[in-house]
Amino acid sequence: MKTFIQATEYWLPSPDRSSLVYGGGLYPPGSRLGEVSPDMCFQRGQGVPGRAWETAAPVVLHQFEGSYFLRTEAALADGLTCAIALPVFHGDYLAAVVVFFCGDGEDHAGAIEVWHNDPRQSHDLTLLDGHYGRTAEAFEYISRRTSFRAGFGLPGQAWQQGAPVFLPNLGRANSFLRTDSAQRVGINRGLALPCSTPGLSTHVLAFLSALGTPIAQRIEVWMRDDTGHVLQLHAGFCETAGELGPTTAAPPVASGHTLVGQAWERGIPQITHDLAQVPWPAAQTAGLHRAMAWPVIDDGWFVAVIALYF
Repeated sequence: MKTFIQATEYWLPSPDRSSLVYGGGLYPPGSRLGEVSPDMCFQRGQGVPGRAWETAAPVVLHQFEGSYFLRTEAALADGLTCAIALPVFHGDYLAAVVVFFCGDGEDHAGAIEVWHNDPRQSHDLTLLDGHYGRTAEAFEYISRRTSFRAGFGLPGQAWQQGAPVFLPNLGRANSFLRTDSAQRVGINRGLALPCSTPGLSTHVLAFLSALGTPIAQRIEVWMRDDTGHVLQLHAGFCETAGELGPTTAAPPVASGHTLVGQAWERGIPQITHDLAQVPWPAAQTAGLHRAMAWPVIDDGWFVAVIALYF
């Protein structure tokens, strides 16, 4: 099953913080982008990672040709047409930039959205930008004309709670306010999380998954338990195993253990190409081999780890 996110990578500040250097990535087999990226670096404002660093906000680039994207030939050779960059800040300190790449197939449904609020101008979250599959024109039209108060809708809940919110079935979720439009294009699950952007403005990133092209093969949201000493599987969905949550037989994760615990301990994204080496039995049972995990920070505080499996 093809996923909506077809490649992902992350970039880290160089030791002197003058540029962003390659941290790691997951790409299609034989990827040209995967070949050229490890040797690259980006100055502030340069390329998609550098633009997210400069603006201190998520960036959506809808097409590579004729843009500031610096790896166009390689990306197009991989069938990639769009990039979304998510900066990870610890307060005012940039820790990493995560980049997600999508394609543009005829049956490519789903969405990645960036919602924004500037309290000096409005009380609402409005759509700053987003990438929608080719079959989601009506859903995009509705989304660009929708706004959310804190606590309302999927983005508004993540904004109010300052934590990831996962809805496994949007058709049964009274809190999802665009159900009819989503169902028409097969969008059935949603994950929204606050972005750790400095300043007064708020940004929320939303992943909306479709039946035919899910965001990833497996999504996990990990949060600290009541003791605060370990992470517990809070919510998620696996295309093989179904809905995930606290009742799922998933052992708690200590800081530094498994990919998820490493993202928590180090405060930066982590990637593996072989889950057998992590190890993580649940993902291996589902036939998954590669994963990325990154920390969710809100107002300078760690709140969760998101893990995507491919």
